[in-house]
Amino acid sequence: MEGNFEEQNKLPELKLDAKQAQGFLSFYKTLPNDTRAVRFFDRKDYYTAHGENSVFIAKTYYHTTSALRQLGSGSNALSSVSISRNMFETIARDLLLERNDHTVELYEGSGSNWRLVKTGSPGNIGSFEDVLFANNEMQDTPVVVSIFPSFHDGRCVIGMAYVDLTRRVLGLAEFLDDSRFTNLESSLIALGAKECIFPAESGKSNECKSLYDSLERCAVMITERKKHEFKGRDLDSDLKRLVKGNIEPVRDLVSGFDLATPALGALLSFSELLSNEDNYGNFTIRRYDIGGFMRLDSAAMRALNVMESKTDANKNFSLFGLMNRTCTAGMGKRLLHMWLKQPLVDLNEIKTRLDIVQCFVEEAGLRQDLRQHLKRISDVERLLRSLERRRGGLQHIIKLYQSAIRLPFIKTAMQQYTGEFASLISERYLKKLEALSDQDHLGKFIDLVECSVDLDQLENGEYMISSNYDTKLASLKDQKELLEQQIHELHKKTAIELDLQVDKALKLDKAAQFGHVFRITKKEEPKIRKKLTTQFIVLETRKDGVKFTNTKLKKLGDQYQSVVDDYRSCQKELVDRVVETVTSFSEVFEDLAGLLSEMDVLLSFADLAASCPTPYCRPEITSLDAGDIVLEGSRHPCVEAQDWVNFIPNDCRLMRGKSWFQIVTGPNMGGKSTFIRQVGVIVLMAQVGSFVPCDKASISIRDCIFARVGAGDCQLRGVSTFMQEMLETASILKGATDKSLIIIDELGRGTSTYDGFGLAWAICEHLVQVKRAPTLFATHFHELTALAQANSEVSGNTVGVANFHVSAHIDTESRKLTMLYKVEPGACDQSFGIHVAEFANFPESVVALAREKAAELEDFSPSSMIINNEVLIHFPLCFWLMMESFYHSPILQFMLYYYKSM
Repeated sequence: MEGNFEEQNKLPELKLDAKQAQGFLSFYKTLPNDTRAVRFFDRKDYYTAHGENSVFIAKTYYHTTSALRQLGSGSNALSSVSISRNMFETIARDLLLERNDHTVELYEGSGSNWRLVKTGSPGNIGSFEDVLFANNEMQDTPVVVSIFPSFHDGRCVIGMAYVDLTRRVLGLAEFLDDSRFTNLESSLIALGAKECIFPAESGKSNECKSLYDSLERCAVMITERKKHEFKGRDLDSDLKRLVKGNIEPVRDLVSGFDLATPALGALLSFSELLSNEDNYGNFTIRRYDIGGFMRLDSAAMRALNVMESKTDANKNFSLFGLMNRTCTAGMGKRLLHMWLKQPLVDLNEIKTRLDIVQCFVEEAGLRQDLRQHLKRISDVERLLRSLERRRGGLQHIIKLYQSAIRLPFIKTAMQQYTGEFASLISERYLKKLEALSDQDHLGKFIDLVECSVDLDQLENGEYMISSNYDTKLASLKDQKELLEQQIHELHKKTAIELDLQVDKALKLDKAAQFGHVFRITKKEEPKIRKKLTTQFIVLETRKDGVKFTNTKLKKLGDQYQSVVDDYRSCQKELVDRVVETVTSFSEVFEDLAGLLSEMDVLLSFADLAASCPTPYCRPEITSLDAGDIVLEGSRHPCVEAQDWVNFIPNDCRLMRGKSWFQIVTGPNMGGKSTFIRQVGVIVLMAQVGSFVPCDKASISIRDCIFARVGAGDCQLRGVSTFMQEMLETASILKGATDKSLIIIDELGRGTSTYDGFGLAWAICEHLVQVKRAPTLFATHFHELTALAQANSEVSGNTVGVANFHVSAHIDTESRKLTMLYKVEPGACDQSFGIHVAEFANFPESVVALAREKAAELEDFSPSSMIINNEVLIHFPLCFWLMMESFYHSPILQFMLYYYKSM
């Protein structure tokens, strides 16, 4: 998509005669108006788009409207653009995998006869998988979510259903949510939702505006459906057809929901699962527990750079890019994608993952062997889906076979390990692999492939059923070979009759138009011209020679073609039969895919931990209600991975009753933002099951990470930078608990100093006294550091507020500022903003005037109240006067109104 229009001359030429153009224009006018649909028309060698779609494609992907052509003339003229097959793949990938505002439709036909053959949306890409992933791995699993909200007495209960079409999983959930829909937002993030189905009438209520905002923050496509589709009727019979196994547990599960069942009904209708019989008996259904994972909202995902972004300079800019060292073809990447959005809160499962990672870190030989074997593993999940949809053939089966025959090597490598975690490795992987690969499961599949497929032909790039597999096929093959032999004997006999050398002068060709023919060069033609005219039939004379035949060759050629057609037909029937048999191994391969992808991700964690210049350590994990968050020598994993960075590690000690709430001050560019973010990233990594970039780490499990670290304007939604900041902070005040981790950077800087400081102080006090969650609060309001002393005087407080600062050195003679990037105890009484302006090469006159004005303000500012104990006694009066002024400000009045309405 980054390409420019320098290749304009290479655009396919739009070749339509007047009759074809008129027929197409007639058809195009009959299409319904859908502003979200981008329609493509397959014209065999290239594609076209028309109308508004063509203008959109020309501007967005060709970056010029000169790519546009006119179809027809006068008032009936239609803007059109031609698209090569490679460009179509690029556009489809962007529309379905990157954007969330369009659907894709593909039509086939000619003249006025066209039919819709494929439809796709960000949440339903199944029909376009062959295009999207022909040359790229599938890195994420798209999920479609359906929600059915119920507003009553100021409360909102959300009924939610989702479908993962890749893994064939249905899910149900029902939960109470606040007015910022924090539970819904974290659920959509955790599931990786790409599209959300929503009752059309519900969107008209004022209560739903915040819900829409929540969906937009998660970058999901909102698809409205009529409310009558949200019904639970016939759900029992539908699930009976779709879900594998006994229907009774399914009925018990569904009966426990009121609002999730109509959401599921609309979801089944939208995804059209019941229209494809290949889905029958292949889905599982489960209850989705919103408390089963650490909650992460969209603001936290952005702040911690969890997922890749188009603006990333390199792959190490994001946590996913850094940690993705997976070897399998796509499966490991998708699981890592999911794990990073669903960090664990179960202490035992976190420790189990860490045990396995430790095993792989300590045993370099085992790690390298397993990674080498996993590189030979294909994308089992996608291959299986293609076969189940009858879009796959022998090539897909062979890839599954080649993956299956690697299992003995993986088992052997694990059997040789006898270290501390041998029993865990055996229980988690070895025994399961042995069960999956025994003679009743994958052993039978391997026998089937070796019996049915001609493996000797793979070296020639041919995928064929072995003739030994079927007597009819064997008979047809014998006939084919016999006819080939007879044709070659006739070739030799004819060469003797014409006194020409076989293959050198007289060649035997097989042409699509004529079948088997003889060919001689024009140079040889005069020598046998008399015989050609009397004994043979001349078919064609061209520069490359003369093609001719006789009755015997034509008869043998016709017989040969008939046998070949029968042979191919028999091959196709047998391939279909083998594919159907292979799909019966779906459950086995699904279990294998889950096992190998988990192993792949944990090996990736181990490889990262062991290969970094400064090794990672295993964190000590404690339960939600116990322990502290102590990180010694902590580093930001993404920042230290940049080539130009020599990272300076820092300690962080969030300790209950002492420093559970930390106020971090210091100069601009001093490293405050990096420090507080790296704490959040490290906690997330630990709960995913990874080692962390620290010398030593002890982490109390957190059920949620809230982050407010900078906001951009959302002008399209009428939201300013400061308003966005306030909305994100409101989510924290509503959703945080004492088991969360809160990271706040530069709160209150988007308004006046007094308003901003008043908000920052009030929010800090609320977090300390009410939420009592571990918090890192970076600020330039140095007066906030007085909160530590003020809080220590409050009886019964057990949270503990502490001041920290990032250090810097100022040369007394040159007044030059040097950042030290060390976080140290205590407060900082200035931000060195003027020094930073000098770094940016401000004119000297501007810097001088800035120093002068700053000095004037400091003469009557209350800054001394936090550094001079004698003046500190006047702080309550100063603060009261400031807060009294702030209380009557419109900013506070709005915040009070907004918070009370939540």
